[in-house]
Amino acid sequence: MRTFSAAPLLAVAALCLALPLAAPTAAQEAAANRLTVTGTGMVSGIPDLAVLTLGVTSRGDTAAQAMDATSVATADVLALLAETGVADTDMQTSDLSLSPVWSNRNSVSGGGDEITGFRASNTVTVRIRDLDGMGEVLDAAINAGANEFRELRFALQNPAPALDEARRLAVADARARAETYADAAGLVLGDVLELTESGGGGGPIMMREAAIASAVPIAAGEVDTTASVTIVFEISGP
Repeated sequence: MRTFSAAPLLAVAALCLALPLAAPTAAQEAAANRLTVTGTGMVSGIPDLAVLTLGVTSRGDTAAQAMDATSVATADVLALLAETGVADTDMQTSDLSLSPVWSNRNSVSGGGDEITGFRASNTVTVRIRDLDGMGEVLDAAINAGANEFRELRFALQNPAPALDEARRLAVADARARAETYADAAGLVLGDVLELTESGGGGGPIMMREAAIASAVPIAAGEVDTTASVTIVFEISGP
């Protein structure tokens, strides 16, 4: 009859139990040797592009009358913008809508609501690349039939150089923060382990003057381009 020693089996079992416990310890040590910081960068520039959003709204006794009036006014606005030099590719219409106009008769005669007409609306968005005559163009568009001013914002036609500079500033800001933290904690800052970018793009526009009046005065101000990065650095003791 053969006999087997239990000692080797116990040793293998002990080794199998020990291996799973070693992984979390290594992961914890790796996490402890990392420093994660976020840096931001911002570049201000003079805008060379305006994005103008106008609304054309008309009312008629019938749906057809309201739609026809809005279509004619929209065509007039687009034609005038083309005459000022705006390219066809820089003009777009959207959000065409038609809705009834209701009159509430309850408070007068006790009757129910009734439709008294129809309202049609269209949106015209235009990119203007020559900002010198921006005020005159806006004023003329309003006179041509655009009876709703919805938005005017400024941007850069080519934002790539400003965004690249903002990214460089963001990385420099993150490294400066990491160096400060490491120095304060008595640690040594090592290599970059991870770098990710989040958010960024055109920021708020600082406008010094904007009004809708005759010969509409417009001041573009500045547009901010921002970038944000998160960097994980390796750290070690002194």
